[in-house]
Amino acid sequence: MKNMSATTKSRPTAKKVDVASLKKTYANMFKSLKGYWGWIILAIVLSICSVVVQIIAPQIMKLLTDAISDGAGRNAIDMALIGRYGIILVIFYSVVAVTNYLSGYIMASISQRYAERLRKDLCIKINKMPLSYFDGHQYGDTLSIMTNDIDQIGQSLQQGIGMLISSVVMLIGVLIAMFITSWQMALTVMSSLPLMILFLLLILKLANPQFKARQRLLGEVNGVVEENFSGQLIIKAFNSENSKSQVFNDKNKVLGVTMVKAQFFGGLMMPIMSFISYFAFAAVCVVGGLLMNAGNLVTFGTISAFLIYVNLFQSPLAQIAQAVDSLQMAAASGKRVFDFMEEKEVSSEDNKVDLLQAVEGKKKIRGEVEFSHVKFSYDESRVIIPDFSAKVKPGMKVAIVGPTGAGKTTLVNLLMRFYEVDSGDILIDGISTKDMSRSELRDIFGMVLQDTWIFEGSLRDNIVYSTKNVSEEKLNKAISEASLSHYISTLPGGLDYVIENESALSGGEKQLLTIARAMVEDAPLLILDEATSNVDTRTEEVIQVAMDRLSQGRTSFVIAHRLSTIKNADLILVMRDGNIVEQGNHEKLMELGGFYASLYNSQFAGE
Repeated sequence: MKNMSATTKSRPTAKKVDVASLKKTYANMFKSLKGYWGWIILAIVLSICSVVVQIIAPQIMKLLTDAISDGAGRNAIDMALIGRYGIILVIFYSVVAVTNYLSGYIMASISQRYAERLRKDLCIKINKMPLSYFDGHQYGDTLSIMTNDIDQIGQSLQQGIGMLISSVVMLIGVLIAMFITSWQMALTVMSSLPLMILFLLLILKLANPQFKARQRLLGEVNGVVEENFSGQLIIKAFNSENSKSQVFNDKNKVLGVTMVKAQFFGGLMMPIMSFISYFAFAAVCVVGGLLMNAGNLVTFGTISAFLIYVNLFQSPLAQIAQAVDSLQMAAASGKRVFDFMEEKEVSSEDNKVDLLQAVEGKKKIRGEVEFSHVKFSYDESRVIIPDFSAKVKPGMKVAIVGPTGAGKTTLVNLLMRFYEVDSGDILIDGISTKDMSRSELRDIFGMVLQDTWIFEGSLRDNIVYSTKNVSEEKLNKAISEASLSHYISTLPGGLDYVIENESALSGGEKQLLTIARAMVEDAPLLILDEATSNVDTRTEEVIQVAMDRLSQGRTSFVIAHRLSTIKNADLILVMRDGNIVEQGNHEKLMELGGFYASLYNSQFAGE
C-alpha cells in the first residue's frame, strides 16, 4: 500500500513537469522565430482575408439562389442580375485562391528557412559540445535530431500556426454570420458542436502520445541503424547479422506499430467530422423546411447559404484539432532540439589570447610538460586518475604504458583538453593549459590515433588536411618518411587519386596516411596513440625509424601496447589504476624487475 500511495502522489508532479516542459519548449520556439514574425503576421493577415471573403461569399450565394427561385416562380429570371452575382462570386473565390496561395507560399518559405537556421545553429552547437556528451548519446539519435526533428518542426510551423489562427477566425466568423442569417438554424447547427468537441478531444488524447513516442522511437531506430552500418565488419566477422537484424526488427516493429496508431487516430478526425456534418446538413434542411412552412421565415437562399456554412463550420473544428496536433508534434520535436541546444558547452574562450611565443609565424615551444596532481573522472561514480604528477623535459620521448583501463588515453585527452581535469593542472612551458585557448593548445600538437579517419577526397587533401602553404618538397618528404611512396605510385593519378570510400584502403594504409598527415603538420609536440597498431611488423620498423627522426628536438608522447616500439624512449611512464607506479628508461625498468618488467616479459615470453 505504501508503494501505491507513493506512486499516486508522484503523478501530479510528473504532470506539472510535463506542462512546464511544454511551455518552455513553446517559449523557446517563439524566441527562435525572431526575425520571421513580420512575414508570419503577413501570412496570417492574408489567411484572415481569405476567411472573411469565404464567410461573405455564402451571402452572395443566398442572393443568387433567391433571385433564381423568385424568377423561376414567375418564369422571368433576371439573367443580368444572376450574371452580376456570378461575377462577384468568381471575384470572391479568386481572392480566396490568391490569398491562400500567397499565405501558403510565405509559410512554406519561412518554415524551410527556419529549419535551415536551426540546422546551422545545431552545427555551431555541436562543435561546442564536449566529448563527454557523445560518450553518453548515440550518434544516430543526434543525427535524428538534426534531420527528422527539425523537419517535423518545419512542417508543423508551415501547417500549424496559420491554420490555427485562420480556423479560429473562420469559426467565430461563421457563427456570427449564421446567427445574423437565421438564429433558429444557427442553433440547429450548434447542437452538433458538443458532439464534435467530444470526438476531437478523444482523438487528440489518443493520438498525441503516439506522435510523441514516434519521434523518440525514430531517434532510437536511427541510432541502431547508424551503429549497425558503422560496425558492419565486426557484425559479419562474428556472424551476428541475425541477432542485429532481430534487434533492428524489434525496434522497428515498435516504431511501426506506434506510427500506425498515430496515423490511425489522427486519420479518424476527418471521417468523424464529415459524419457529424452530414447530420447537420440533414438537420438544416429539415428545420429550414419547417421554418418555410411556418410562414416563410427563411428562403431557399438562406438554406443554401446555411449548407455552405455547415461545411465551413465543421472544417475549422477539424483544422483546429489538426493544428493543435501539429503543434504538439512540433513541441515533441522541439523539446529534443532545444534540449540539445541547452546542453552544457565547453567553456567560452572569447577573451583568450595566445600565450606562447611566436617566431616567424610558428610557435616557439621548448616542450616542457608538467602534470601537477591531476585528478579526473568521467563521472562521479568512478575516478579514473586519482592523483597524477609527472614532469617531462623538452625534447624527451615519453612512452606511456600500462594495462587496458589504466588511464593512458585519458591522460592524452586531458593534455589536449578534450576533457577538463577535475583538479590539479597541466602546464606547457610553465603555462597552464587552462589559460591557453584550445585552438592554440591543439595547434602545437600533432596527433596520430589508433582509430584512423579518412574523408572522401584526394590523397593530397587527406594528407595536407588543414595545414596551410605545404610545399611539394615537404609533402613528398612526409610521404617518403611514412613509407607511402610506393603505394601512391601504384595509384592512377598519384596524389590526386580520389578516395571515394575508405573501405578501399587497408587498415595499414589508412594508418600510414594519418602518420603522413602528422608529419606534414610538423607540430612542435607529438602524440602517438597506438600509431603503429594497424601495420605489419616490417612496416612498423620503417615507420619507427621515421617517427624517431620526426621526434628529434620535439617532446613526444607515445602510447603503446607493443613494448618493443618504445625501448628507445627517454622516459617510460608505467600506469596502473590511474597512477604512475614506475618510471625510467627501458633498461632501468627491466633491472627493477617490477610491473613493467612483468608486462614486457609477458609479451616476449616465447622469445
